[in-house]
Amino acid sequence: MKEYSLVGTKRAEAGKKAAKQLRAKGQIPCNLISKEGAQSFSVKVEDLRNLLYTSNVYAVNLDIDGTITKAILKEAQFGPVNEEILHLDFQKFNADDDIVVAIPVKVEGHAAGVKAGGKLVKQVKTLTVKGNYQNIPDRLIVDVTELELGKSLSVGDLKFENLELLNAKSVIVASVKATRASRAK
Repeated sequence: MKEYSLVGTKRAEAGKKAAKQLRAKGQIPCNLISKEGAQSFSVKVEDLRNLLYTSNVYAVNLDIDGTITKAILKEAQFGPVNEEILHLDFQKFNADDDIVVAIPVKVEGHAAGVKAGGKLVKQVKTLTVKGNYQNIPDRLIVDVTELELGKSLSVGDLKFENLELLNAKSVIVASVKATRASRAK
């Protein structure tokens, strides 16, 4: 898992009015959630672009007034009209803790069913995994080379080293659908 550094400052005031004033100054209100409770802080909007607008999942090194904490982005709230960033929630974790995160799925290989005239359909974009952050990859690679016409690959068929898949085993990851061209053969 890639790492991302972010600098923030503690917030003295909470509430809608304080959050609105922060956003007017180019700051985004954030919360750091941990077992000890929640801590309010703010970060600059321009520091968030590479964290939010990417398919990568990052372990974030938060520097809040000189205190460095490892965290993962749990939730981002956007405005309903103009998609501006309204609020972020981070979850604190220790280096030896297991974390739960959604990882993008990448399908690789040329399916046997596609060679027979079928169409490969990727059903899910992400899968939820649990594991140590050092063992979590940037993408989950799923090989579909053996997938035949009319067959599907489910979460129960997948195995990844040092990771536990939390999605239901019956969830379809990819399938090869029959097309008119394949039925005509």
